[in-house]
Amino acid sequence: MLSRVATFAIDGIDPRPVWVEVDIRPGLPAFCVVGMAGKAVREARDRVRAAILNSGFEFPARRITANLAPASLPKVGPGFDAGLAVGLLAASGQCAAEELHRWAIFGELSLGGELRPCRGALAAAEGARRSGLAGLIVPRERAAEAALVEGIEVAAVDSLRAAAAVLAGGERQRPPAPEAVAAPAPEEELDLSDVRGHDLPLRALEIAAAGGHNLLMEGPPGSGKTMLARRLPSLLPPLTRDEALEVTRIHSVAGIHRHPGLVRLRPFRGPHHTISASGLVGGGQVPVPGEASLAHRGVLFLDELSEFPRPSLEALRQPLEDGHVTIVRGQRALLFPTRFTLVAATNPCPCGFAGSDRACSCGEAELARHRRRLSGPLLDRLDLLMTVERPTAADLRAPARASSELLRARVLAARERQQRRLMGTSASCNGQLDARLVRSHVEVEGAAERALGRAYDSGALSARGHDRVLRVACTIADLDARDRVQLDDVMQALALRLHDARQAVAA
Repeated sequence: MLSRVATFAIDGIDPRPVWVEVDIRPGLPAFCVVGMAGKAVREARDRVRAAILNSGFEFPARRITANLAPASLPKVGPGFDAGLAVGLLAASGQCAAEELHRWAIFGELSLGGELRPCRGALAAAEGARRSGLAGLIVPRERAAEAALVEGIEVAAVDSLRAAAAVLAGGERQRPPAPEAVAAPAPEEELDLSDVRGHDLPLRALEIAAAGGHNLLMEGPPGSGKTMLARRLPSLLPPLTRDEALEVTRIHSVAGIHRHPGLVRLRPFRGPHHTISASGLVGGGQVPVPGEASLAHRGVLFLDELSEFPRPSLEALRQPLEDGHVTIVRGQRALLFPTRFTLVAATNPCPCGFAGSDRACSCGEAELARHRRRLSGPLLDRLDLLMTVERPTAADLRAPARASSELLRARVLAARERQQRRLMGTSASCNGQLDARLVRSHVEVEGAAERALGRAYDSGALSARGHDRVLRVACTIADLDARDRVQLDDVMQALALRLHDARQAVAA
């Protein structure tokens, strides 16, 4: 007796179709699971046996072989429990098998036969739609999440017996479709009206939000670097539905998606400076998304940048450049998206007071060690490098200079201009332009081009830095609703990258 049940393995963040093939033959009682099954899948034998017996079914006292195909794909996690149990019931004639070709099932089993939620329900629903299946059976707690995918039917069940009833095919036996559950009201976003002073940092935040540019802020402790960084998401455009589905799928696979609705706000991730390279960009024995992927379509904030381990920072170089990171384990290569805006903050020295009114207590060796922590190749991939000065007492008493609502309107207008200009390309904003797109889509006036050339000839910019300055200058022009980059745009972009822009462009 043989049965076949469709389920899904989460490979990185992508669903891979898996067929659970169950064969029952006469012989000494045994239950064997094959097909590159991980430890959690092998342990499913005991969970499935107890769940079947406690649900009122009979566990066959025969030789049972369950194959998870394709055998070349590693299977990890408890999401195969329900598929194994349903396949065993169908092979033993205790569950209707006529509907198995139309449905997939995904979920963990308790010993009592209840279906428990597990990571990746949204990814499994997307896999069911791509595979041409009619529906997906999932635990009730994850049914609303799976129902976010259009084009398939989602059956919410509480137990193994309820899943068997769905497969029996009777409309009255099928549980009702999961009710649409609205996402909880988002927490109130932090607003730039809380900031006092900081005219230049506010301008840099506006440019970073408008063009998707990476930003490094340097300044003494307490000057407002973290406060500014945490308010950047309030300037970013709202997520589109496709972007929200992508972010929700990543967070669901990572196990941090708590409510059944879509992620509505752009992610903001601020990992501690002790994080490892695999924790930052993804990896591990079973590769999972890192903080860079959890910040996809949002902001990754690295506070105290100079305190991060050097290998962790160097691992960020490829994700910053390519918008994705490739994790290779054995003969498998998994791709995790990392299209985020990097905001970093650092002190000017270990004590934090170099160049300020307070005396710096750091020696030359400490200063040199501090500078070595921030490699040139990493800094060269950042578009905006600026100093955040300590606000004065008058600044603290003064009214706010700007609000998030006011600046977001300008950011949205600039983003719309970029989307129209970049339509048909792989980029959606200026921060994603590569060298070829910069040459073909950025119009520069003669005076601006000559000034940028002099800055490059002086050695102040690398070839990568030259293109990044052009990208920032193009964003400044977009904020002013201009099609061509002017000299003032290039000078502003240079000032936000070099300490002495005028000397760099001097003849």
